[in-house]
Amino acid sequence: MLLAEDDRAIRHALERALTLEGYEVTAVADGVEALAQAHKTPPDVLVLDVMMPGIDGLQVCRVLRAEGDRTPILMLTALVETADRIAGLDAGADDYVVKPFDVEEVFARLRALLRRTSPVPAGTGAAAGENGGREPQLSDRQIEAAGIRMDLQARRAWRGKRELELTRTEFELLELLVRNAGIVLDHSTIYDRIWGYDFGPGSKNLAVYVGYLRRKLDEPGAPQLIHTVRGVGYVLRED
Repeated sequence: MLLAEDDRAIRHALERALTLEGYEVTAVADGVEALAQAHKTPPDVLVLDVMMPGIDGLQVCRVLRAEGDRTPILMLTALVETADRIAGLDAGADDYVVKPFDVEEVFARLRALLRRTSPVPAGTGAAAGENGGREPQLSDRQIEAAGIRMDLQARRAWRGKRELELTRTEFELLELLVRNAGIVLDHSTIYDRIWGYDFGPGSKNLAVYVGYLRRKLDEPGAPQLIHTVRGVGYVLRED
């Protein structure tokens, strides 16, 4: 694991906690060092602070993604506005934690990211077998529902003929919704399936990802596909 955090106290505390949790951690203080280390010894996962001097975490993320590096990235951010969090997702990050954070939440998000990069037997996915009678499954490789088609092995998705540019977490969320098209999924179920951890009623994490996924799915004049069921959760359907 590669950890980049310019605050010395946070860097040392997090490095120690992650090491005690069983991770092999390389800790650096800025984005320049992070890029150099990532190129020298590619890590299994990156934890990047957003606000760092010189090259910040967003720039590190953009550079790695532009190079075709798909290593999972968790962003640490003190920015609380939704637009700031979306900037991290737009840069190619897979998830984020807002400071001050509980280290157990960092552990949970890292486990979820690493689980998604582990080999998965053919025919399994975010919610294999939970389509409630509707059968979007086309094959072990492709699923389709509500005008969305997904190639699970190639990690590609389309709405109609338009290919969608999705981050890892967005892809997993869309796969869960497609596999359960027409079924309302509650917040706890989605958190459990995507992150492996329910961050509680006060978390805005799911709402941010759903909002950003909607932006990528929506088309002028076309029906909205992801619907909010107030107080319950979300459902994918064509109205």
